[in-house]
Amino acid sequence: MSHPPSTNAPATLADRVAEATGESVFRCYQCGKCAAGCPLAAEMDYEPNQILRLLQLNLPGTEEEVLGSLAIWLCLTCETCAARCPQEVDLPRIMDYLRQESLQTGQAHPKAKDILAFHQAFLESIRKNGRLHEVGLISSYKLKTWHLLQDVGVAPKLLARGKLSLLPHGIAERGKVARIFEKCADTATTPTEKGAAP
Repeated sequence: MSHPPSTNAPATLADRVAEATGESVFRCYQCGKCAAGCPLAAEMDYEPNQILRLLQLNLPGTEEEVLGSLAIWLCLTCETCAARCPQEVDLPRIMDYLRQESLQTGQAHPKAKDILAFHQAFLESIRKNGRLHEVGLISSYKLKTWHLLQDVGVAPKLLARGKLSLLPHGIAERGKVARIFEKCADTATTPTEKGAAP
């Protein structure tokens, strides 16, 4: 007589993805349309469909491969893959969850450092001003990454054309934006997440 599988087995990464996002990686049947349409697939260590396949297989070491991959950080969340998917798998939603897990477990790919710096600078600008201030974003990002002279000649031209403002524009009811960040800070579990919150 066969016994049912133990309900005490630890949840796989695929299980955690489904619980957090409502998306099942097992709907993917590897047609490859997501990878064919992805503008950054050629730069990724694993193509989008391969990330889903690793989650499906759940072999020893695959969770570490997924959470330590560069692919999850290169995803632009452009929704091209989701629009092309015949199974309507929301891959950007899955990628977003995988990035959070990667941070929480300290497995973020070393090459993701600049991406994380941009993400933090972006959130800091929104938190302080209630909306994005481009000059503040660029300044913060360059200080975090030491890319101080990169594109430095572009800024004066943009300022002269009125495309950039040295001072941030305020918004009405900025307190509502602050409350969003406060709520996120309450649920943040990593120093990186907490550092982006007020």
